[in-house]
Amino acid sequence: MKKSLKKIISVALTSMVMLTTLAGCSSSKTNNGTSSKPVTITYAIWDKNQEPGMRAIADAFEAKNPTIKVKIEVTTWDQYFTKLEAAATGGALPDVFWMHSNSFVKYAKSGMLMDITDKVKNSKLVNEDNFPKGLVDSTIQDGKTYGLPKDYDTIGLWYNKTMFDKAKIPYPDGTWDWKKLQEVAKKLTDSSKDVYGFAAPEDAQQGYYNFIYQNKGTVISKDKKKSGFDSAATKEAIQYDLDFSIKDKSSPTQQQFADTSFAAMFESGKVAMGLFGSWMVSEFKANDYVKANCNVAVIPQGKQKATVYNGLQNSVSAKSKNPEQSWKFLEFMGTKEANIIQAEKGAAIPAYKGTAQPWIDYSKGFNLKVFPEMLSYAVLVPTSNTAAKWKEYENDILKKVWTKELTVEEGCNQLAKQMNQVLATEK
Repeated sequence: MKKSLKKIISVALTSMVMLTTLAGCSSSKTNNGTSSKPVTITYAIWDKNQEPGMRAIADAFEAKNPTIKVKIEVTTWDQYFTKLEAAATGGALPDVFWMHSNSFVKYAKSGMLMDITDKVKNSKLVNEDNFPKGLVDSTIQDGKTYGLPKDYDTIGLWYNKTMFDKAKIPYPDGTWDWKKLQEVAKKLTDSSKDVYGFAAPEDAQQGYYNFIYQNKGTVISKDKKKSGFDSAATKEAIQYDLDFSIKDKSSPTQQQFADTSFAAMFESGKVAMGLFGSWMVSEFKANDYVKANCNVAVIPQGKQKATVYNGLQNSVSAKSKNPEQSWKFLEFMGTKEANIIQAEKGAAIPAYKGTAQPWIDYSKGFNLKVFPEMLSYAVLVPTSNTAAKWKEYENDILKKVWTKELTVEEGCNQLAKQMNQVLATEK
């Protein structure tokens, strides 16, 4: 009887051990704490032209992480942040998404972005030293990191080779300055055919910001406490940009740009030159007229060389239901491998240092090497904690300058006053 009882107990204990072992094998957790069950995370972007590149990155990630699937959601730029705002309000942000510098502070301060400070510090895949310092700084708020740099852009002078050839004018190059740009714009203007030498709309990043910094002016002081629009150098730069349309008549007016965008005018041969960001390459490459007739050069210089640059970052929702999987995807996108994939697909100039060449090679018909070359003297697009507010004033007031409702002096002084009031509220 005792032997029989011992046998029963032994069998029971063995069975319990086996059940425990089986339970461990079927656990939904892997050794690193993430789920071994298939999980789908969402990745929101706003540029359809970049979707193939982002899909290629996601495919490479999925190959390394077979239990994680990435669903890419594309929303147009015009609707992207409206949709993101609604999702944030409803607690349904995408797991991972593109973040722009204009909105970063708002989302970081409101607790919508995952704090990845420690994750980046302990990562074996990501090193922030591999990115330009300005782009890294753009992912930090109050000492905490809320994203990883994705790409960057600079501004170049796009020009119509056919129009230059017809006028027997040499193409723009690194020797061009403000005077040369003004001179050639006049020569290429033919008012009888509604053809203009240069497109000078009321546009910050693809317009007057570049001229301001070339003239040694500022948009905002380094300590973010004072507007630079009331400085003589900034006013002079604004006046220079405005004179193309108001004084020289070598640019369409703001009213004309309201009817037809300056990009559309360039794409149809109505303007010979224009300042356009590197993000326009995909669109220009897809346009038969631009592809056959146009190219790009470094931006002309003023008192100094300067072009503004900006960059996107990838961020994770602080309320993601799949935080570890989302972080793993974000981490992978910060690797050299992912950045090279982005470059090879022609999506954008990758943020990772030294990976721009495949992006240049992707569109050999254009002189794209000028864009990364200009990074050496580029100035980060000005921003601050209250940028969303003062940039509204900037756009509204300067639009009145371009439509001649205000003089440059009046508009810049008004803008500086409004900006300073807003900046005084920063914390």
